Amino acid sequence: MSANKIRRSLSAFFSILIVFNTLFFSGIDALAEPVTLEDFQAEAEERKSLPIQTNQIENWPAGPAIGAEGAILLEANTGVILYAKNIDERLYPASTTKLMTSLLAAENLKIDEMITFSSNAVFSIEPGSSHIGIDAGQSMPMEECLYGILTASANEVANAVAEHIAGSLDGFADMMNERAKELGCKNTHFVNAHGLHDENHYTSAYDLALIARAFFQNEFLSKMGNTASHHFEATETQPDDFIKRNKHQLITGDIAYKGIKGGKTGFTSQARQTLVTCAEQNGMKLICVVMKEESPEQFNDTVKLFDYGFTNFSVVNVVENETKYSIQRSGFFNTSNDIFGNSNPILALNGDSYLIMPKTAAFDELDSRISYDTAREDEVAVINYSYHDAYVGTATVDLVPREAAGYEFTEKSPEIEEEADSHVIIVNIKLVLMIILAVAAALIAIFTIRSLAGSYSFRSSRTETVRRRHASVTGLSFKKRRRWLRKRNRKDGPDFSSSRSNRFF
Repeated sequence: MSANKIRRSLSAFFSILIVFNTLFFSGIDALAEPVTLEDFQAEAEERKSLPIQTNQIENWPAGPAIGAEGAILLEANTGVILYAKNIDERLYPASTTKLMTSLLAAENLKIDEMITFSSNAVFSIEPGSSHIGIDAGQSMPMEECLYGILTASANEVANAVAEHIAGSLDGFADMMNERAKELGCKNTHFVNAHGLHDENHYTSAYDLALIARAFFQNEFLSKMGNTASHHFEATETQPDDFIKRNKHQLITGDIAYKGIKGGKTGFTSQARQTLVTCAEQNGMKLICVVMKEESPEQFNDTVKLFDYGFTNFSVVNVVENETKYSIQRSGFFNTSNDIFGNSNPILALNGDSYLIMPKTAAFDELDSRISYDTAREDEVAVINYSYHDAYVGTATVDLVPREAAGYEFTEKSPEIEEEADSHVIIVNIKLVLMIILAVAAALIAIFTIRSLAGSYSFRSSRTETVRRRHASVTGLSFKKRRRWLRKRNRKDGPDFSSSRSNRFF
């Protein structure tokens, strides 16, 4: 018999002893707790009457009554909460803890980095808890470890990854808590990497949804978290060849559902059934968290909540519906004219901003509040939208990227460019050209008028002179007029026209 089989047999034996001790030697207080499946199911039935926060929102679609102690349906891209039931209550996460463990592994390790299993990582877990039978001294690449954590929910693998990253299990727990704070978690405290029960190891449905949101934003993790089964092949550093199947029935297809993106199961006797699942349909990416439920209702609750979300809510683009903020129509938000006289907006509503709204609600029913508290350099303001005080999404007012000018044909060194920027003078060439053309047209008009005026005066003066001369000779006799005409011809030029003149007189 191999060492792995012996260890598994011992683990099963110790598990039986623990259960026996719990049932028969824990005293009256222990017997007061539910001990049969019927007892747990009766408690779950009672939990269906617990209030649902989102059902208290005016005109909000009524969510289903489920047996989970805490549950949430969160849209991953916007952070909009569609369904909420005791979302801030501190509950035990069990193996859904491994979502955080995997997130830190992806953020701190390379995919081919080798993870060596210490004796502490292998033997510190509870006998009978989930494992894949890795022995101390063996090693696997990080990618295989992640399949072990997410597909097989192996606790010794979670321990080995934690030690490799932080140097110790306690040090990794500190990293988990720090990362949880960064994600906005307020009711979370981790003490281990695997989620086995500890009274100081807890989270809430909302906090777990925030962790899952970060997890599913990582495409690599999302793919691994959506694996129905994985074949662990034997290597030089890990001699066993085996296949592990995921227990998440929406991932394996035992319960068919469209658009599943992945998830994680969890169970301890104190936490009961916990489940995290992500599904995407109709432009919405929904994360469902169910905590403290009884099997198989954790899967049925998840299906009910997904159906509720995809049926009653829709994606609404802000730019296509917004009329209150008319940035594009305001000259104040436009740049100065460029060299061709064109004006471009410097601010605009982000065209990719969208809201998650009840299908029964109209956009003009929303309330909006603008805030200038934004850390991103390309954002000027943030507009938060709500429907009867329920947050439904955000739009950003962004700086419009300045396009490179097509008339710049030379390159400048950074030093010259920096110096030039401090002495920039914007010249509107189109306007300058128009002024030059106007001045030229005016000058041409002036010269034309003067020329016409001069020609008119010359002709008038000459005509008047001829008229006067003609009038002066009209009263003369024929001979005198003839002599006067000859005299004028001799005076004005050659006498070749005298014969023609004689024909007229």
